Amino acid sequence: MSVLSHAESFAGLRVVQVPADGPLPAIDGPVAWRIDHPDWDSSTEHQPCLGFRDAFDRFVDAAGESVQALVVGAWGYAAFNVAPIDQLCAAAPRLPNLTALFLGDIVSEECEISWMRVGDVSRLLTAYPKLEVLRVRGGEDFRFSPVRHERLRRLEVESGGLSGDFVRAVLDSELPALTDLELWLGVEEYCGDTTVDDLAPLLAGQRFPALRRLGLCNAEHADEIAEALAAAPVVRRLELLDLSLGTLSDRGALALAGGQPLTHLTKLDLSHHYVSDEVVAAVRAALPGVTVDLSDPQEPDIDDDEEYRYTAVSE
Repeated sequence: MSVLSHAESFAGLRVVQVPADGPLPAIDGPVAWRIDHPDWDSSTEHQPCLGFRDAFDRFVDAAGESVQALVVGAWGYAAFNVAPIDQLCAAAPRLPNLTALFLGDIVSEECEISWMRVGDVSRLLTAYPKLEVLRVRGGEDFRFSPVRHERLRRLEVESGGLSGDFVRAVLDSELPALTDLELWLGVEEYCGDTTVDDLAPLLAGQRFPALRRLGLCNAEHADEIAEALAAAPVVRRLELLDLSLGTLSDRGALALAGGQPLTHLTKLDLSHHYVSDEVVAAVRAALPGVTVDLSDPQEPDIDDDEEYRYTAVSE
């Protein structure tokens, strides 16, 4: 996952850009359509972007019933304009076959993730009962309300700072089909105040009975999360565990390696880390047969004998 480039594939489909003008391109087979409308009109601050509204309506009129997957990029200037959640919800009857939605395919050059003004993304699940994949990205006014949804299999939430309120609402939701959950927890400076206690119902295995792949990513407190996971019951039924993009150090890596057995995993993703070479070797040795991703090692900053470690995505 990256906030530096637009998605080239989504939900197993190649992404095709909706042109700003003219007809849709001819395509062979299903694709994920991507629509955006970059606009820097500050007079519409805190309002929907009218240019995006019109472009989206034209697209739905043209493609409507054939759309299976949709990627929404810049909805104007995302720091000024609110995300088009109202419009997406209103369009649900005209998008009856939509099963995958990515709201917020916006790179940092277009708008920093912490500035993106979003709203309550759980409304999209209520509007689209057939949705199987929901990926959302944002920071400002980024909210979720407890919801029940029968078909959602994958939920990805990308943020430079994810609030405890957001996480608790996700964990209070009834998502019986959910197999994949990925949460970018972020840093306190950008409202990322989620704690291990907030994650307790998830770690105890009390939520989402179908869950098989779990990502607690981009976490400022990655060591504390790793220590909790070392004995967490949920791990026993996982195939993939992802702690990438965070500040994991020797402390957290050793806790994982010395905790409950992890040899049942197919993959352990610890990429973007602060783990020493010695401990990297120890983790690999402890997990024969498991694909362990310890790529993208980082070096901490040292200032007045104080060590600073950084998540991959914050602002």
